[in-house]
Parts: sequence; C-alpha cells; structure tokens
Amino acid sequence: MTKTQATAEIFWTAFQVLPRKEQQAVLQRIAEDARLRKALAQQKRSRAVARPALKKRRMTARELAASEIVGMWADRTDIGDSAAFARTLREQAQRRG
Repeated sequence: MTKTQATAEIFWTAFQVLPRKEQQAVLQRIAEDARLRKALAQQKRSRAVARPALKKRRMTARELAASEIVGMWADRTDIGDSAAFARTLREQAQRRG
C-alpha cells in the first residue's frame, strides 16, 4: 500500500465514523464543488475502460512494517496516544454498525 492509498484509507475510515448528518454535509460540499465533480467524472470515465479485475492482496506484517504507512503521522501533535486514537476510531466505527 502506498502512502497515497494509506492516506485515502484513513480519510475514508474517518468519514465512515462520522454521524450521518456530518456525512451528508461532507457529501453536499463535494456535490457543490465543480472541481471535485469534474474529478469524479474523470475518475468514473477512467474506470469504465475495460480491464481485468484486480484481486486485493493483504500485506504481510513485514511489508506493512517496511511501508510508508508506519510512522506517517509521527509528526502530528494533535494525536497524543496513537493507539488510543486508533482504538477510539475503531470503537466508533463498530457502534455505527
């Protein structure tokens, strides 16, 4: 997984734990942003090109440790205990079902 993919995954996880009202507000902002609508349309067109389905492969622990994911938020000052922060995000996601 690249740093870009990891960042996208983090934002997606954060979006998923938002209450529905906040999710709708984010989606509304995206829908109103002409630049984002254009980017989404281009993404949709590029995915429409026929290509073989890609099988998701899970990373091994060694690959994960060597990836750009580990330590990517090391300089963040707003997250004190990263394990507690991650645990809170997971708990919020599980409560939403």
